[in-house]
Amino acid sequence: MYVFEEENPEFWRAQGAKALQAALNRKLNTNVAKNIMLFLGDGMGITTITAARILKGQMHNQSGEETVMTMDTFPHTGLLKTYSVDFQIPDSSSTATAYLCGVKTNLNTVGVNAAARNGICKTQKGNEVTSILKWAKDAGKSVGIVTTTRVQHATPATTYAHSASRKWYSDADMPASAKKEGCTDIASQLLKNTDIDVIIGGGRKYMTPKGTWDPEYPRDLSSSGKRQDGRHLISDWQKMKVGKVARYVWNRTDFDAVDPDTTDYLMALFEPGDLRFDVERDPTMDPSIAETTEKAIRILSKNPKGFFLLVEGGRIDQGHHASRASMALHETVAFDNAVAKGLELTNEEETLTLVTADHSHAFTFNGYPFRGQSILGKSPLYGKDMLPYTTLMYGNGPGYKVVDNKRPDIRKVDTQSKDYVQLSAVPLDTETHGGEDVAVLARGPMAHLFHGVQEQSYLAHAMAYAGCVGRDLRHCESRPQHTNTKRILVTATDDDRNSAPSLVSSISLVTALLAAVLH
Repeated sequence: MYVFEEENPEFWRAQGAKALQAALNRKLNTNVAKNIMLFLGDGMGITTITAARILKGQMHNQSGEETVMTMDTFPHTGLLKTYSVDFQIPDSSSTATAYLCGVKTNLNTVGVNAAARNGICKTQKGNEVTSILKWAKDAGKSVGIVTTTRVQHATPATTYAHSASRKWYSDADMPASAKKEGCTDIASQLLKNTDIDVIIGGGRKYMTPKGTWDPEYPRDLSSSGKRQDGRHLISDWQKMKVGKVARYVWNRTDFDAVDPDTTDYLMALFEPGDLRFDVERDPTMDPSIAETTEKAIRILSKNPKGFFLLVEGGRIDQGHHASRASMALHETVAFDNAVAKGLELTNEEETLTLVTADHSHAFTFNGYPFRGQSILGKSPLYGKDMLPYTTLMYGNGPGYKVVDNKRPDIRKVDTQSKDYVQLSAVPLDTETHGGEDVAVLARGPMAHLFHGVQEQSYLAHAMAYAGCVGRDLRHCESRPQHTNTKRILVTATDDDRNSAPSLVSSISLVTALLAAVLH
């Protein structure tokens, strides 16, 4: 499926000329970033971006390949190397520590350097590293996290927590030895470490005492509270905000009632664990990631010093782990809609916006499908065994279905179903991550810093430099001070010209005095 004008070479020449002129006209934005928005697609490798682009177009009755997603419009692009200190292929906590804290570390550890060891509490102490969220808060900015996973999950946790294990969501998830040695769970650190203005995601059960009924699923024991220390962290959070307008909500109705103009703090936990996949989400109970992003920005943007916001499309990753490509791609489309909402609500002259991933997946886009064919469909070419295969597949995972050395016949199978599990080459209970570089897309102040092939840890340093937070403040120190003072015009008479040296001295004195006042 293609348009006939594509057969005319002038179509491509005109398109190329237009893109070239746009590139030639682009001016570098060297402003200080008042605001920083980091959109993180968990597991959103380049193959996922390409496939989601096609799906987004096909959802609007287009061929799909030529579709332009919001993230595609970002003018500056680079690649990030994702390996961790101890593994070629990383997990989400080691990568989050890299791009949020500027330090690469070991697999499964959160907010600590590589001297810490996975699951060993005593190696955590003294090896903590802080994130750009904390640097921004220390600089007087408002800060927030929005995720489609639990707020104690690897990516959001790294903004505020330090843990030798990413799996220590609550104290019930910790070994007795770790608690005895003084380590604390991630959920409790959400309240203790950094004063976060907006917290949106899931994870209610890690915040309440064991046996506490969940308000949405009171009969589901797996959704009830898990904490063994008896603490009710949601109540504790509310008590900590006395004197401020702090709202805790767990459903759509209460969320919609939150007025950003009068709200200082918001904690919104919509599920006991991770949020539902977007295609399975009940819109009467849970808002979309675009809607939660909007609420967060409207609350945070009241701060005249600006804000830092992390928005994570966390269930892209989980769709891939289940080898359910439809789920992963629909999550990516929803994530791109959140990016669009973020751009709509902010000013590019003062807001640095990044889109990136922590890692990729063992996810392939293969065969020779015709133009416009469903991205979730089958290749028109059959294998040597005279059986069809899907355009999207996995290198490993639960989709391994070879029986007696024969693949299943999927000619009558609806591979576009949200529940379809794509075929994989190696049998695993859950599909693994991939190890290739991931893209970083940037626009706004100092977006040109995000270029070339970099270590993933470079991201935190470049963001901090652009926003003048953290250690390196050279950018704001080198920028001219913007004031509303008007130019003072001094004119000289003939008599003054005869005493030019004294006039020059007077002007110099006035200039010095003005400089002292303005600074």
